[in-house]
Amino acid sequence: MAFHVLTAEFVHESNNFKKGTTGLADFRDSALDLGQAAIDRFGDVNAELAGFRDAGKEAGWTMTHVVSAHATPGAPVSREAFDHIAGLICEAAQTHRDSLDGILLALHGAMVPEFCDDGEGELLTRLRAIVGPDLPIAITLDLHAIVTSKMVALAPVYVSYKTYPHVDMRETGRMAGRLLDRVMRGEVKPVTLCTRLPMLEEANSGRTDVEQTLALYESTRRYETEPGILAVSINACFAEADVVETGVTVLVTYDTGTEGAEARAKAIADSIADTIWKQRGQVSNQFLTPAEAAAQARDFDYSKGPLVIADYADNPGAGAYGDAPGLLKALIEAGATGGAFAPMIDPEAAAILHQGKVGDVVTIELGGKQDPTFGGGPLRLEGKIIHLSDGSYTGKGPILGGITHSFGPTAVFRTHGIDVLVVTISGQMLDLEQVRAFGIEPTEQRFLVVKSMQHFRADFEPVAGKVIVADSGALATPQAHLRPYRKVPRPMWPLDREFER
Repeated sequence: MAFHVLTAEFVHESNNFKKGTTGLADFRDSALDLGQAAIDRFGDVNAELAGFRDAGKEAGWTMTHVVSAHATPGAPVSREAFDHIAGLICEAAQTHRDSLDGILLALHGAMVPEFCDDGEGELLTRLRAIVGPDLPIAITLDLHAIVTSKMVALAPVYVSYKTYPHVDMRETGRMAGRLLDRVMRGEVKPVTLCTRLPMLEEANSGRTDVEQTLALYESTRRYETEPGILAVSINACFAEADVVETGVTVLVTYDTGTEGAEARAKAIADSIADTIWKQRGQVSNQFLTPAEAAAQARDFDYSKGPLVIADYADNPGAGAYGDAPGLLKALIEAGATGGAFAPMIDPEAAAILHQGKVGDVVTIELGGKQDPTFGGGPLRLEGKIIHLSDGSYTGKGPILGGITHSFGPTAVFRTHGIDVLVVTISGQMLDLEQVRAFGIEPTEQRFLVVKSMQHFRADFEPVAGKVIVADSGALATPQAHLRPYRKVPRPMWPLDREFER
């Protein structure tokens, strides 16, 4: 008998310090695809849905895919958006309840709706009210998940990414699907144990290009070969969420039917947690000021590739506005030329530029419009329109390969010898095509500023002569004490330093 499995993707990483809400329009801008449309877009690329489908084809399942809903990290999810997308999933569960053997969900783990702290827990609560307490549910999570007690109580199987930059989404989905199949066949009876640390994030935010952090994730793969240990996940947390159950977590999904598995799961979780805590001061990034980064950009020898500067604090992938102009201002003041800056998320400026034509010289107020207290106010700049586009691009790199997205109306604005990619729709730098599609060839730049913390490394680092990281003081600044936390329990590292857990 073929099992019937319901699948869905509902992914958002919510920044409590960003103004406004993430609404349905924001999901539509990124992905709000139903059924076959979602399968056509994400069913054979590096996405969890593709992994789900891989597992389902291997096992001969009948699969019903409901929705793939993703929005760029940002402000808390509006009630309207949450209720609509959760409603689609719950309605499908209700419709197919009598024939379902299992549910597979791709979630983030750090979704905060405007009406509660725990979007994933809320979705699972609604689902359990429909399908009951016993139907197997397996869940994939982002490596930066915030895992709550409600989540682990309501679903028995969790598998998180093991790479940052995240390049293992399909692999993660496939693993979760294969575990779900074992549960449905009665081979295992899983539960997930969760150990939490009082840390806003792991010392290197889960970076798997850092030796000591990579070693942690490599250890999880070894543990997963042990009898009764089904999945081991390290969730580095999301420092921009202000919620009560925040913290780095270690999850061990184990088989209750295997003798000694529970005790072993606890020992594994404790061992990993102890190592993370002991390594909390070993931060690998050197955060430069905008002036320090600009000085390097001005003088850089790019014969072996551009200087890639990560505007860490203004990363849209952490919910920052992506319009902080502080680093651009520093570059101009330093006289750095022959480079590019991508992106500047400024719908107003993009609209003004689209009123002109390529070659026009215009003066605009650029950036700094959303919250000037984080990253500075607008810059008044004169420059030339170099390129105009609808903003569409198709990724070719390890993260976005084969996936089409759009920045909305987009322009390249050349000012003071710097090409600025001015976009309408929020998005972080993940793929070289996000600049190449708009006429900016990264290998020809003296320097290239990318608004990203870490994901850019997957595709940009191979062409870089050097990579540096700058703290522009924007909303995702590594200086966590600058954000006004209200809910996180104290003490909490790094807000508090001198305490033992």
